[in-house]
Amino acid sequence: MDTDKKRYYISVSHHLIQDAPYESAEFEVLMTEAEKTKLMDKLEDLNREDEYTFKRAFIPYKSADHDDAPQEFNDKLIDVYAFLHDIGDEKTKRTIEGMKILGKMRHTDYDHEGYEDSPLNK
Repeated sequence: MDTDKKRYYISVSHHLIQDAPYESAEFEVLMTEAEKTKLMDKLEDLNREDEYTFKRAFIPYKSADHDDAPQEFNDKLIDVYAFLHDIGDEKTKRTIEGMKILGKMRHTDYDHEGYEDSPLNK
């Protein structure tokens, strides 16, 4: 079993994992090869959702408020940050907690009148 951890530099916004420091790296973490593979998969999922959400943004008759694409993207983004929080050191955990992104994205408090029966009103 691979338990040797190696230092990596992560940019969620650029969907990158590097083994050398770089300017846009948002996080520095120690990961096993298995954790790196899992994070790579999560970033690939996030990238696919990002591309899909971008394509959906230009459909003029589809309200963005009730399109599932942004919610799917948010779910993938939460998944990435939650994983980094789980495997990260104290600094990474504090940074992610300081962003207040996990709770904020899980509880959007979206409840507008007239949308009660919408299947996408979560």
